[in-house]
Amino acid sequence: MTGKVVRFGLTPKMKPVSPKRAAVVAALDIGTSKTVCMIARLEPQAPQDVLRRRSHGVRLLGFSHTAAAGMKGGGVVDLFEAEQMVRTAIDIAENAAGLQLESVVVSLSGGRLGSERFVAGIELSGGAVGDGDIARVLAAASRHSVRDGRAVLHSLPIGYALDAATGIREPRGMLGHRFGVDMHMVTAEVATVRNLMLTVERSHLAVEAMVASPYVAGLSVLADDEADLGAAVIDFGAGTTSLAVFSGGRFVHADGFALGGQHVTMDLARGLNARIADAERIKAIYGSVLTGGSDERDMITVPPVGDDEREPPQFVSRAALTRIIKPRVEEILEMVRDRLKASPFAAEPRGRVVLTGGGSQLSGIVELAGRVLKRPVRIGRPLGLAGLPEAAKGPAFAVAAGLLVYPQAAHLEHFEPRRTRQLMTGTGGYMARVGRWLRESF
Repeated sequence: MTGKVVRFGLTPKMKPVSPKRAAVVAALDIGTSKTVCMIARLEPQAPQDVLRRRSHGVRLLGFSHTAAAGMKGGGVVDLFEAEQMVRTAIDIAENAAGLQLESVVVSLSGGRLGSERFVAGIELSGGAVGDGDIARVLAAASRHSVRDGRAVLHSLPIGYALDAATGIREPRGMLGHRFGVDMHMVTAEVATVRNLMLTVERSHLAVEAMVASPYVAGLSVLADDEADLGAAVIDFGAGTTSLAVFSGGRFVHADGFALGGQHVTMDLARGLNARIADAERIKAIYGSVLTGGSDERDMITVPPVGDDEREPPQFVSRAALTRIIKPRVEEILEMVRDRLKASPFAAEPRGRVVLTGGGSQLSGIVELAGRVLKRPVRIGRPLGLAGLPEAAKGPAFAVAAGLLVYPQAAHLEHFEPRRTRQLMTGTGGYMARVGRWLRESF
């Protein structure tokens, strides 16, 4: 790669879908253990009971789900492998849908997701708040500089303030002297963002938008009332665990760390002296964080590590598996608990926790999470999507499904009108395209 690499940037932003128009959208969830591509048609529809905020119904046209490669902790570690895997996932979904994609909405779970909250304000020249004042206060907010080495994924106005009154949803027409906005910016490490974009763009696709995994998981699994009352969505993935807090119907906080289900698998492989693939299979079939009465007696076969046919398989009890799995899951849940304590969720006494992601499929996790987090906990599955295959109805597909809902929420994002400032030089191809989004974004 030639040229000066920018220190921070805004990821590409998608044009919101019009409430009156149908659209075809493609979602790409590039995880540490699996890659999911979903293609769907968004059709305008009247608001539904549980999902009043959705302007469109989502009908799946094509779906693919392949094992991941070249990824670790939600980031790219082998560009070639990751690109091959993305191409495969896209091909299968395109064939199923009978169409060719030009762009995709991509999720990001790695890169140490984090939130920055700040308030920006302007003086009003007397009179009522108009569109021009809102544009001015948002422009003042977007001049807030993000820490070096971080890229902005989301820029969301959470509420407005007029003089002493805060938490105003719709300020137009109101009177006051000092007008402020409370902004929520979600950021991630720029290197993680850039390499994930590079993986997709090398597969000859444009990245329409890059969005935080736990946020879109929330868009897919939360009923409106839950988001209004306060909820935390925990996306328990293979390489990362990420969380999004919703309050008053708004996405107000994000966080994440590089520990997940794959660490449970590695613990099992070491503890049982088994191959990683066998440990993964044993975890998926028998994995639990709760011990039952007969668990000491229930035996499970663990194939030997070597290729020696004469080496006998070993047998372990279900209870022995739980003794390996539970401490790691508890550690992850305790980290979630500490992150939530330091977030706006701490102030939501009635708030509930919704678990999604492949890791949430471990038997007994709802009970264990309830004990550790001291909150009501449920498993979140995609809501309101038509045509989902049986395989994709579980919590492991919440992020991919949420990427298809996101275009209806894209209008909530705020981005500055495009100012041009050349920040990247390079020749042709990829650099020209990335240079284009960087130029347009600053």
